[in-house]
Amino acid sequence: MSYIYEYPMPAVTVDAILLRKAAPDMKILLIKRRNEPFKDLWALPGGFVEIDEELDDAVIRELQEETGVFHPALRQLFTIGTVGRDPRYRTISVIYYGWYDENHMSVSAGDDAADAQWFSTDDLPAMAFDHAQVILQALGLMKQQR
Repeated sequence: MSYIYEYPMPAVTVDAILLRKAAPDMKILLIKRRNEPFKDLWALPGGFVEIDEELDDAVIRELQEETGVFHPALRQLFTIGTVGRDPRYRTISVIYYGWYDENHMSVSAGDDAADAQWFSTDDLPAMAFDHAQVILQALGLMKQQR
């Protein structure tokens, strides 16, 4: 199916916030970007939604491609679409979150991720895009939901 529009269309992405409890703080899984933009900076696992793909399926796919983690129980948290957040396109991202079960998952970088590591939510590395602000907003929302 082909579509032709007279105006530019935004790109839709999904990003996964995967958390685990680790004394004395909470950890978040991040990937190091292999490609531009923001090559070698850390980011949330995620990417573009395929034209015939459901959002829930896209975030599960992207998380698994970039970290090796299959997590079918991710939940939608919020959507962000600030103009200029991605230098390539007008991008709207649907943010998901879930908790890591150490007994059933292992982490390994793949696809366009150069590395995948856990970081304290209190000590994030230099981040790509607006992902540091996305993480802070997500943690605030999650705290309110408790």
